[in-house]
Amino acid sequence: MLLLGGAVAVYAYDAARDDLIADGVSVAGVDIGGMRAGQARAVLEQDLAEPLGRPLEVEVGKRSFTLTAEQAQIRIDVETMVQEALRESRSGNVLSRTVRYVAGDDVDADIEPRYTWSRPAVAALVRRIKRRADRDPQDAAVKPTPDGLEAVDGRHGLAVRGKELERRINEELARPHGQRVVTARMKTVEPDVTKEELASSYPAYVIVDRSRFRLRFFRNLEHVKTYTIAVGKAGLETPAGLYHIQNKAVDPAWHVPQSDWAGDLAGKVIPPGPENPIKARWMGIYDGAGIHGTDAVGSLGTAASHGCIRMSIPEVKELFEKVPVQTPVYIF
Repeated sequence: MLLLGGAVAVYAYDAARDDLIADGVSVAGVDIGGMRAGQARAVLEQDLAEPLGRPLEVEVGKRSFTLTAEQAQIRIDVETMVQEALRESRSGNVLSRTVRYVAGDDVDADIEPRYTWSRPAVAALVRRIKRRADRDPQDAAVKPTPDGLEAVDGRHGLAVRGKELERRINEELARPHGQRVVTARMKTVEPDVTKEELASSYPAYVIVDRSRFRLRFFRNLEHVKTYTIAVGKAGLETPAGLYHIQNKAVDPAWHVPQSDWAGDLAGKVIPPGPENPIKARWMGIYDGAGIHGTDAVGSLGTAASHGCIRMSIPEVKELFEKVPVQTPVYIF
């Protein structure tokens, strides 16, 4: 009878503690030992759910970007954490548990926090930060003037280290009591073309100064030679701006444009010969306009053409050999 009475007392004692969390049990460092399940839920809501609800800030230089708990889609499973704490508390059998309770021994268990967040939301935040914070590099460039070519320095770019930032944001979100602040790290992005590399990018360059009837040829940005030219007359001016040599021909035929000034020749093709005003060489630059040779050397130094750039025959042959297709031609 005494043994039976003792067993009944032990089972009754154990049953009365079935929702009591043992001393030494914590969740993510939050001590819930000695608490009933309901009290533990309330404590975890306060000590874990509230901190996890704080927004996360990403600092990028002087800018700041925010990821709220709603945007991160943080979901906290308090009930699972409490049930795991109870399982740890009631490990062993009824007798071993009773002995542990009476002796005042701790369980010594720290339960992992149970919550999730959206990693795609973190990736989207990093993409948004990069769109706002990244700065493309600027290649060194050539600035033409009527008198020459000026080399303009390039500029380094900046880029957020995206993969690293994404990893660090996820690590911070994984810490329930973290600072909720991440500072983005940047990397320098080199331009494709530096000032030192610029000259090799321009093996040939042509500048046309219509007002002074001169064409200047440059090799690797260095002036090589100046030629006297004729340009378009009033009403048929040589077009201004940046162009490129689109095509080249030796002793070309003349495809007469459909223009009033062409008269009966409009639309015809004039083969090489005395009737063809395009002599020796042709370098097309834009919509029927180009650089070509002429035997009307008296027109050089004047505005006399129908839009093309005229050169003497020996000089147009010389230039023809120096300028490949795609050579820039800047006309002032």
